[in-house]
Amino acid sequence: MAAEPLTATQSVGTPAPAAAGRPVSTAAGRPASAAEPPAPRARGEYRYDIDLIRVLAAFGVVLCHAAGRLLTAVGRDPSGGAPVYWAGIVGDALSRCAVPLFFAIAGWVVLSGAPPRDGGQVRRRLTRIVMPMAVWTAVYLLWDLVQGADAGRTGQLAWESLFGRVMPAFHLWYLYAYVPVILLLSVILLVRDGKRPWGAGALLLGLALAPSLLGDLAEQLDLSLPPFAWRFSAYQVAYAIAGAVLLSLPRSAVAGRRRRLLWLAGGLCAWGAVAVYEYQVSYPSPYAAVVVALLAGTLLMALNRVRVPERFRPLLGRLAGVSFGAYLVHLLFLEVLAPHVVSADAGGPAAAGTLVVLTLATVVLSFAAALGWTRLGLSRWLG
Repeated sequence: MAAEPLTATQSVGTPAPAAAGRPVSTAAGRPASAAEPPAPRARGEYRYDIDLIRVLAAFGVVLCHAAGRLLTAVGRDPSGGAPVYWAGIVGDALSRCAVPLFFAIAGWVVLSGAPPRDGGQVRRRLTRIVMPMAVWTAVYLLWDLVQGADAGRTGQLAWESLFGRVMPAFHLWYLYAYVPVILLLSVILLVRDGKRPWGAGALLLGLALAPSLLGDLAEQLDLSLPPFAWRFSAYQVAYAIAGAVLLSLPRSAVAGRRRRLLWLAGGLCAWGAVAVYEYQVSYPSPYAAVVVALLAGTLLMALNRVRVPERFRPLLGRLAGVSFGAYLVHLLFLEVLAPHVVSADAGGPAAAGTLVVLTLATVVLSFAAALGWTRLGLSRWLG
């Protein structure tokens, strides 16, 4: 996987008071100069813990795809190279929590952290997701064309991407579900608050009816249309709602070193359970699997409202602010690096080292690139 997924929605909240002469962190997780006007309305303390969860989840997406390259190298079978296989399984098992955590953060943002005020805000949020998504879809299609991987099928792949088939940018599948989830929760919240989000509601209804409508058109006109994938599953909405509930718990309910250690211990057990599941039952494990939910839940509770030292907050804010861009670009770096470092013949230490090096190199390059284009003012287009 996923991203905001890395997410496109931004970490929100009122910045914590700053020491004299030191910039505070804005709602987008970036440093703000003292010359900037204050936030128009207070939303409570700034949640650096959510920035931390977002960055770790983005790291997890990279780990997931790096582990996948190891497993592909051995044919997803230990007989092809047991050390490499097990390094891939262990890495992938840990990374399974990334996508659920992204949905959890999205649920908190919409339902608690920064509820939409009107349909216009919903439209702006979705634009910040869909515009970079479209740009990077084109980038990956061009990359695929240059590599000659799909033998002239670039036009067909571009057409299919409009419906939700995300090759060669397979990691963007998450956004085809993320957008409808954000839209659904936003419309429900606005209607509850007495608003009339006609545009957002019409878009939601259109996404809901599109599979049936396109299927009927294809049958009546004898057309061959790709499956329509702009939709969500029940588990994605459940993760979003659960995230809103858990991340909104008061500090008194989650604080305490002993509690966090217990949650971390539970996370270690869930990590092992996911690895066993992927070996014995199914690889990759579905995000709706109970063991994956336990892994995501225990890690979220271990990090929920954890105190981030002040000296790390500026860097964490910058990384969280560009995590969506890093998610979008990371597959390019991974595709370039993996053939040079992954070998099915590696022994145990070498296999583990390969996974670590490939993951860290991709993370560093991806976040550096995202920070670079953000400085150039291109984040609206590139995430």
